Amino acid sequence: METDLASVRQRLQEEQRRLRTEIAEEELENPEPMTYGSQAAAATQVFDQNRQRALRERALRELAEVDAAVQRIDAGTYGRCKRCGQPIDPARLDALPWTPFDLECARLERG
Repeated sequence: METDLASVRQRLQEEQRRLRTEIAEEELENPEPMTYGSQAAAATQVFDQNRQRALRERALRELAEVDAAVQRIDAGTYGRCKRCGQPIDPARLDALPWTPFDLECARLERG
């Protein structure tokens, strides 16, 4: 089965737009001044900030992975495992078009 690189590129570009929008919308809020008795509110605010930061970092990592997949299309290496060089299962690419690894190498990369 041959991969339709034009449609893959389109999916990846749509994902790039979605992630860039998500990143732009995840502006971190400055903490409000603490007053006596507001420890619970402060704890909630710190939790929310940490959550926002984690979501933003995740989106930035995913955007880098999607950008790298577009670069692999341009380089002619898309669909080949970055670790072992073997073809990546088309079903895996369909589910996760930015993956740089086949399933076995992905397991090995995670440790």
